[in-house]
Amino acid sequence: MQSIVDFLNGIIWSPVLIYLCLGAGLFYSITTRFVQVRHFREMWRLLLSGKSSDQGISSFQALAVSLSGRVGTGNIAGVAAAIGFGGPGAVFWMWVVAFLGAATAYTESALAQIYKEEDEDGQFRGGPAYYIEKAMGQKWYAWLFAIATVIACGVMLPGVQSNSIGNAVEAAFGTGGMIETTMGTISLAKIITGTMVSIVLAFIIFGGVKRIANFTQIVVPFMALAYIIIAFVIILLNIDMVPTVFGMIVGDAFTPMAGVGAAIGWGVKRGVYSNEAGQGTGPHAAAAADVQHPAQQGLVQSFSIYIDTLLVCSATAFMIIITGAYNVHGGAEGTFLVQNLAADIGANGPVFTQMAIESTMPGFGKPFIAFALFFFAFTTILAYYYIAETNIAYIRRSVKIPGMMFALKVVLTAAVFYGTVKTANLAWAMGDVGVGLMAWLNIVGILIIFFMAKPALAALKDYEAQQKAGVKEFTFDPVKLGIKNADFWEKRLKDSGKPAVQPEDVDGEPVKPIA
Repeated sequence: MQSIVDFLNGIIWSPVLIYLCLGAGLFYSITTRFVQVRHFREMWRLLLSGKSSDQGISSFQALAVSLSGRVGTGNIAGVAAAIGFGGPGAVFWMWVVAFLGAATAYTESALAQIYKEEDEDGQFRGGPAYYIEKAMGQKWYAWLFAIATVIACGVMLPGVQSNSIGNAVEAAFGTGGMIETTMGTISLAKIITGTMVSIVLAFIIFGGVKRIANFTQIVVPFMALAYIIIAFVIILLNIDMVPTVFGMIVGDAFTPMAGVGAAIGWGVKRGVYSNEAGQGTGPHAAAAADVQHPAQQGLVQSFSIYIDTLLVCSATAFMIIITGAYNVHGGAEGTFLVQNLAADIGANGPVFTQMAIESTMPGFGKPFIAFALFFFAFTTILAYYYIAETNIAYIRRSVKIPGMMFALKVVLTAAVFYGTVKTANLAWAMGDVGVGLMAWLNIVGILIIFFMAKPALAALKDYEAQQKAGVKEFTFDPVKLGIKNADFWEKRLKDSGKPAVQPEDVDGEPVKPIA
């Protein structure tokens, strides 16, 4: 099984995908005139404004749901893996992916808002499958993405998150004894952990998107802030090492520490895995938000990339590097380019991060990371469920098979338990396959959509024009902008009885249609 999954990863995560992720981010940064920098203040304003409705959730709740997917195992175990296989320089490339990916996040999230729908249950639904069908007119490609996403988020990715929970609990509190099962010899600690996580997960996901949003808007800010505070304390206690750490991260990004290609490859892979920009997961939560204009949620989701990588991932990286709690694997099996720790400590897990905190705060690191990983990973599993559910909803528009949602809940819960008790390498490898497939399909889709119609760019220009005009209440008229198939927004504008705002754009000319 491991060899098959590794073979697939070798194909999916070829240099082509790595450079496609970087290239898409650079392309959208240039075409949006670096929206991630120009509208930084507006992102903050939008984050604190807005409210939920019967059909949708607030901007902050949408941010929390998307962050629950972005801020997960990748921020703790994924950063450790990037350093363990790519050296400290991999962190630099994670930063590059985050900065450029913020523009990609705006694009895909704005598209999700433009082409969202109200489903049969009265809930807002949207995401890559929806905008691929409506903007590209390629329903087969949309179905391909939907099926790949259900498999990735419903089966492959949840196991990565739960596996890290199980490993962290075992490292913090011991195995509790070993038990022979049909799946092999498993520790009692992992069996108990997998059972508890599965029960709590089932309780929440059977409550629907509102329960998920209410849970994540409380837990996500709390867990991220607590984690960053601990990292900040460790950095302060080793403040004299900060310039050295920066030097290692920047210097190793362009030197043969594990090979420049390894640093770029692992940095981009774990960067995409962590912040998910371009992967196509964030747009699902973005579409659920109830906003006045599609560009608003695009900006909010762009900001979430900063929180994920530049804050949380950087906190992990600095803790690991500043304390020297890492090894860098070499080309040959079992060899190291840098060996600060025992040879039997694997990089695919939270051990580096646990040891980094433990070295500064003895007796605190292992249980704290186990606690943090539970919330980081658990909320990510919730996000994966919502993403898979949304794509099931997309499929049900054409094919109505009774019990599809119930089957998803059961399969995902089983995948979580299975992932908790299996080996880390297999769990991560399966997760990489899922992430890679979604990234390929989504990035190709949004690039084609851009060249066909540029709807996300038109929405941004329209929003900036209304900002300049000083309007108090934004409107969005897709017909005026030449955007077709944005049925939800056409109906909303018609039902409101209000004329669309017709301000001049930033160049002093009327906003022109994109077609």
